[in-house]
Amino acid sequence: MPSSTGDARLAHVRWIGGGSGAGKSTVARRLADTHGLRVYSCDATISEHGRRSDPTRHPLLHSFMAMDMDQRWVTRPPEVMERTFPWFRGEAFEMIVDDLLRLPLDPPVLVEGFRLLPRLVAPLVGRQPRAVWLLPTPDFRISAFDRRGFTWEIPGRTGDPPRALANLLDRDRLFTDQVAEEAAALGLPVVHVDGELGVEALTERTAKLLGLTTRAGDRPGPRSTSSPA
Repeated sequence: MPSSTGDARLAHVRWIGGGSGAGKSTVARRLADTHGLRVYSCDATISEHGRRSDPTRHPLLHSFMAMDMDQRWVTRPPEVMERTFPWFRGEAFEMIVDDLLRLPLDPPVLVEGFRLLPRLVAPLVGRQPRAVWLLPTPDFRISAFDRRGFTWEIPGRTGDPPRALANLLDRDRLFTDQVAEEAAALGLPVVHVDGELGVEALTERTAKLLGLTTRAGDRPGPRSTSSPA
């Protein structure tokens, strides 16, 4: 069971996890602007963490890196893709923690990314209101990918883009369902993102769940980082 206080070394850190397309990065940037936080984006560290990984500690990651695009996204069923995707299994999460411990305590840090699995974050935050998971519906995810021009970015590099897209979306749905179940079992807060909440309302709800309060007249600019300098 997680302690009631979490890891005191990371008491200055807040966490936004969840499924792809939920708006985690957008919400994090807005919160950083309002509350003077440093944003640590897990997406921005993927390449670096891949280079720092090794086959013994991160076997799924090295298996994935050895595959071609069709092996990754076309020829395997979504259930296998979800079950063996290294970031969905928590591989290299320790690198995120190491990065955070090397950052200065000021300004406080807001971590965002799909790699923040509830079971891994829970022991770090304890019972403090410092973590939330944004969970997009399948329809919202598709519309978000379309708006960002991201829909065909990965599938378009395979030999069968329609199948790759279908597999990718189903894999992400399975992962989001897993995160929802895990968070519920641990008593951690989630926000279901279906488009009914606008960005401002979603940001406000997230801030409340993270225990952030707006300082009147104080809107410092955002600070961001992907890893310590």
